[in-house]
Amino acid sequence: QGVLLTGLGTFAVIQEPFHGKEDMYVVRRPVFRVDMDEFFVEELAFPTAVIPEDAKIKPLNYSWLSRATSFSQHVVKNCVQETILLYSLHLRNRQQLDFIFEDIGVLSCKDGVLCMRFYYECVTGLESKASWIALIRT
Repeated sequence: QGVLLTGLGTFAVIQEPFHGKEDMYVVRRPVFRVDMDEFFVEELAFPTAVIPEDAKIKPLNYSWLSRATSFSQHVVKNCVQETILLYSLHLRNRQQLDFIFEDIGVLSCKDGVLCMRFYYECVTGLESKASWIALIRT
């Protein structure tokens, strides 16, 4: 399952096997795959997260955000799109700003590397049995 933020990338939860010495675990962990116009990120490096093709990726639900914020869907959609564009322009101009996603993590650019750092609570909230493995893998 995942959410596409058009112009920025895709957040998803993936399951992957981890083989220990005696046991095998299937670990759920968050990933972020950058999907920005090359014009904005042509000089940046970023990890390429692999999201399985069978993952259910849905576009950001502007209708839900509209109800949650009491703003019209049109206003919410424009606000999200303009925020993504503004962040992209900052990246293009080599301004290293953090893009904070509440309860999820921080998208940051340091030394030419664009990277999503997930909050501890986000990772451990997805995986209760093998959270230490999920933390290491994330």
